[in-house]
Amino acid sequence: MDMETVTLSRIVEKLVPELVPFLTERELNMNIVLRDGLSVLEPEDAVEIVQHSIYEIQRQVLLH
Repeated sequence: MDMETVTLSRIVEKLVPELVPFLTERELNMNIVLRDGLSVLEPEDAVEIVQHSIYEIQRQVLLH
């Protein structure tokens, strides 16, 4: 297992760049820990990570 920490922007720019305009700077700057590293991700994995990241930021905003 080769864990890697990257920003969401790095994932999005590499796998689904068409989503970049729809994400906030805060979302793009989120750190994401990838269990098996960036090299094994597929575009559908990136979309799922984006969905969870948006949910997590919205949840944090609601809790404050």
